[in-house]
Amino acid sequence: MHYESLAAVDLGSNSFHLQIGRVVDDQIYALDALREPVRLAAGLDAEGNLDEPTQLRALATLSRFGERLRGFAPGAVRAVGTNALRVAGNASQFLERAHDALGFPVEVLYGREEARLIYLGVVHSLPSTRKRRLVMDIGGGSTEFIVGTGHKPALTESLSMGCITYTLRFFPDGRIDKSSMKKAIIAAGEEAQAIVRKFVAVGWHEAVASSGTANTIAAVLQAVGWGEGTITAAGLHRLRTHLVKTGTVEGLPTVRTDRQAILPGGVAVMCAAFEAFGLEEMMVSEAALRQGVLYDLLGRVQHRDMRQSTVEQYMRRYQVDRDQAERVARLARQIYTSLADSPDEDELQLLDWAARLHEIGLSIARASYRKHSAYVIANADMPGFSKNEQARLARIVLAHCGKLPKPGLPAEDAERLLILSLRLAALFYRSRADLRLPLLQCRATERGFRIDLPKHWLAAHPLTAAALEAEAQAWQGQGVNLDIRETGNSERPNPVAVP
Repeated sequence: MHYESLAAVDLGSNSFHLQIGRVVDDQIYALDALREPVRLAAGLDAEGNLDEPTQLRALATLSRFGERLRGFAPGAVRAVGTNALRVAGNASQFLERAHDALGFPVEVLYGREEARLIYLGVVHSLPSTRKRRLVMDIGGGSTEFIVGTGHKPALTESLSMGCITYTLRFFPDGRIDKSSMKKAIIAAGEEAQAIVRKFVAVGWHEAVASSGTANTIAAVLQAVGWGEGTITAAGLHRLRTHLVKTGTVEGLPTVRTDRQAILPGGVAVMCAAFEAFGLEEMMVSEAALRQGVLYDLLGRVQHRDMRQSTVEQYMRRYQVDRDQAERVARLARQIYTSLADSPDEDELQLLDWAARLHEIGLSIARASYRKHSAYVIANADMPGFSKNEQARLARIVLAHCGKLPKPGLPAEDAERLLILSLRLAALFYRSRADLRLPLLQCRATERGFRIDLPKHWLAAHPLTAAALEAEAQAWQGQGVNLDIRETGNSERPNPVAVP
C-alpha cells in the first residue's frame, strides 16, 4: 500500500507531538507538526494511576490531533505511548478513551523499542557515517541510550529517569540548591551505572543528544556564551553552578515557560550522563521518537547515504537538466582532483552535489538563479544534511558564477578550491553541449592556480577565452592568482582529460 502522507503521534511523558510527513521516493519531508505540553508523568498519583484532570487534558489534546488527522487511512497513522503509559496502573482504561478521542489506536512502547525508534529518527536527521554513535534522549519519565552504526542500533536501553520525574522527586517546590542537585545527579548516576560498562565496551566515536531537554540546554549554553550549539562538559558545569547559585531557572534566555518548571531534573540527568559515560561534548538533534515512528511506519530499511537520495529528489523536484549537471559535475571533479594536493573524498562528494544542484534556481527564475539555488539549499529541509553542510553547499553554489562573494572568499583553501573547480566547469560547459574539450593542464602555484590551454583551441573559442580572462580578473580581486597560459607544447603536468 502506498501513502502520500504518513503521521506519527507521540504521547510522551512530557509533551504530545503530532508529526505529519510527505512520502517522496522513500523519504519523508515534514508537512505539519503540533506540540502540546500535556505532562502526563506529572499526573501520576500516589497509587501510580493517571489522575482525571491529566487524562482530560490529554484527551482534549488528542481530540485536536484527531481533527488534523481526519481523512488519513488507518495504515498511514501510528500513535505510540512512552514511559508514563508504561507505568500507569490505569493505562488500559485511558488508552480506550484515547482511541476514541484520536480516532486511531495508541500503542505503548517498551523501553528498548522506544530507544530503537528514537535512534532511527535521529540517524535519519544526520549525515550518513560509518562511525559508531551514542544517542541519548532525556524524556519526561525515562531516558534512552543507544549505540549504533548507520541505521542499525547495536545496544538499546531505557532507564527510569526523566526531566519531569526527577524534578518532582528532587525539586518539588521549584527551588534548586546544592544538596538537591547533588542528590539528583547521584541518583541518576546510579541508574546509569547499570548500563555504562557494556556501552563503553562497544564504544562510540561521536555522541548525540535529542529531544527537548537537550535542545533547551544547548540553546541556553549558546545564548549565554558557554557553548556553540553543542553541549559540553564545561558548559554544563557552568549551567549547573548557575542554577544552584540563583536557585531558579527564571532569567535563563531561550527557555520556554512550559520548559522552565522541568529543566532542573533534565539538567541533573544530563550531568549524570556526562559523568557516567565520560563525555566531553554532545551534538544535539531536534529529531527524536516521532521521526523514528514515521520511518518505521514507512518500513524503510536501507543503508545508502540519505544525502544522495535527497539530492536526487531535489533534481527531480526542480527539473534539473541532468545531462548538463553530469557534464559540470564530471569536469569539476577532475579539475579539483588535479589541483588538490591530496583530494578529499568528502570534499569531492560535496562538490559533486553542488554541481548537481547549482541550477535548481532556474525553475524559480532565470535572473539571479544562482541566488535562488543557494537560498533553497540554505533554508530548505534537506534530510540527511547538517546545517553546516547545507550552509557550505549554499556558499559554493552561490559562487559558481557571476561575481565572487564579498568582502572575500572563505579563508579555507578547501572551499576556495571547490568554488574554483565548479566555476571553471560551468564556464567551459556554458554552451550546454557535449564538447570535445582540450587536455587541460592544471596545477596549484604559490600564489594561486595555473591552467595551460592549447593556443589553437583558445583561438578557435574566443568566447571561452574571454570568459577565462574575466575569471582571472575576478580571482585577482580576491587576492588569488589564476594564471591562464597558452601552450603549444606537449608537457602535461596534472592533466585533466575531458571527453
